[in-house]
Amino acid sequence: MSVLVDKNSRIIVQGFTGKEGTFHSTQMIDYGTNIVGGVTPKKGGQKHLDLPVFNSVANAIKETNANTSIIFVPPAFAANAIIEAADAGIKVIIVITEGIPVRDMIRVNNHIKDIDTILVGPNCPGVITPDEAKVGIMPGFIFKKGRVGIVSKSGTLTYEAADQVVKQGLGISTAIGIGGDPIIGTTVKDALMLFVNDPETEIIVLIGEIGGQLEADAAKWYYESNSKKPVIGFIAGETAPSGRTMGHAGAIVGGADDTAAAKKRILIEYGVHVVDSPAEIGIKVSEINNK
Repeated sequence: MSVLVDKNSRIIVQGFTGKEGTFHSTQMIDYGTNIVGGVTPKKGGQKHLDLPVFNSVANAIKETNANTSIIFVPPAFAANAIIEAADAGIKVIIVITEGIPVRDMIRVNNHIKDIDTILVGPNCPGVITPDEAKVGIMPGFIFKKGRVGIVSKSGTLTYEAADQVVKQGLGISTAIGIGGDPIIGTTVKDALMLFVNDPETEIIVLIGEIGGQLEADAAKWYYESNSKKPVIGFIAGETAPSGRTMGHAGAIVGGADDTAAAKKRILIEYGVHVVDSPAEIGIKVSEINNK
């Protein structure tokens, strides 16, 4: 079953012919991802990586029946690319682009809130359902198929968690990198809901970080859902000083509830199995799996 992407996803790449788009499309195709074409304005009608190039998302959908898009468009044009995809009817939009202005993302979120589409990102590594579809920039070889779902604000920690789970002899149903920007599409809670409702995911790994309320909101929803699926949590940023942005634009300790210690306390209160170090994620997953 998995969530968001699978072998039946029909994927287009926006920013297909650019350097980033070309490099990562090649990697995704090599993985076996079902990319059906790409969009680069003014280059419609050409072929790139043996796939058709279209001037617009609407044209691409008409010709290929695409339902998923991954965006490598530069920051200044990314908001319009997201809106174009949503308006054209794309159901899952995954935005890799880093550095999209916050005001642009406010405009995007206001525009798409009543449209039937799921936005993942921006500034994220993407989504992978092992052996079926890699829609992103993550190293595919780390991920093996299984029943552990991962939701993470951090790209690198997504790979670390997956590697540990696999080394314990388990595997991943889907891994979702939601990105670390202040305004994102899919929140920790949204991703958690997808996994709780996915029959093929039995254990969930939640990797959060300092700043914002996303992890607390997700944990509260999880507690109230009465789900029996165990959730393992890790919060990055234990040693971060107050008031300074750490790595991600959204990773800043503003109030008392933003610190790693406070978030960990909240997660524990809501029934999440919290580990103190990313090195403990795999062991904890294995321990819970064997119960």
